[in-house]
Amino acid sequence: MNLLPQEIKENLPTLYAQENEKDPMVHIKYFDPTGSWTWYVLEGEEVDNDFLFFGFVIGHEAELGYFRLSDLLTAKRGIRGLTGLPIERDLTFTPCSLSEVKKLHGV
Repeated sequence: MNLLPQEIKENLPTLYAQENEKDPMVHIKYFDPTGSWTWYVLEGEEVDNDFLFFGFVIGHEAELGYFRLSDLLTAKRGIRGLTGLPIERDLTFTPCSLSEVKKLHGV
């Protein structure tokens, strides 16, 4: 699966573009199909031959932070079996506000 198609990359707000928004928009959802981690992307841009995202991450805790496309692509490296299925982009995700995402996760 292409985690970051060119069309999405071109339409994603650059880093800090939404920093003054009270309730910024979430544009992309990535998830671990065999785990509980989910990454919601608010902004992103190419940095140092990688793509740096800023978003809301549901993992050990729910928090805002930065993560890279390379992190998503290599997160399951070396893991075998069903738990080794790669990170996916939710093709059914509809962009929504950050408050809607937090409400969905009870945060």
